Amino acid sequence: MSRNYKIRDQSKLYFVSFAVVNWIDVFVRREYKDIVVESLKYCINHKGLEVYAWCIMSSHVHLIIGSNNQPIEAILRDLKRHTSKTILKTIEEHNQESRQEWMLWMFRRAGSRNPKNETYQFWQQHNHPIELTNNQIMQQRLDYVHQNPVEAGFVEEPWEYLYSSAKDYTGHHKGLIDIILIE
Repeated sequence: MSRNYKIRDQSKLYFVSFAVVNWIDVFVRREYKDIVVESLKYCINHKGLEVYAWCIMSSHVHLIIGSNNQPIEAILRDLKRHTSKTILKTIEEHNQESRQEWMLWMFRRAGSRNPKNETYQFWQQHNHPIELTNNQIMQQRLDYVHQNPVEAGFVEEPWEYLYSSAKDYTGHHKGLIDIILIE
């Protein structure tokens, strides 16, 4: 892994991205996105995660985060472990999931290629943390996170997308997750 993708200073803010294996569009169903939202809320309330911006796209998640308690890597590890198990269980039990068999086959296939897994692999291994060293980089990443749904054609304006912190940055509305605004 590149030295540019390591969390070196726990007191800094980081932009992180993590994707579903093979970039599978899992997060087209609300219940799967809600699992990530609830997990982020849990990490905020119980693990010291500080969320400054977030966005759940169809196959990946973007966050600007810090921590006031545990190492960021440990929080991300636990978040990814919990969400993968919960989402996989939900997929297995979802009677209306038309892609159930195919997705589980893909996750099983990815899991068989990684000796760290028991059966399935849901998330790609890496998080690509990028330390936000100055205001220009921070603003660029904040814009990137919030523009992602616009670029993907999901919405016309960033604050229209429910699964993002863009709404919080309008100053008029509260989003799904308690965030700390970057000023």
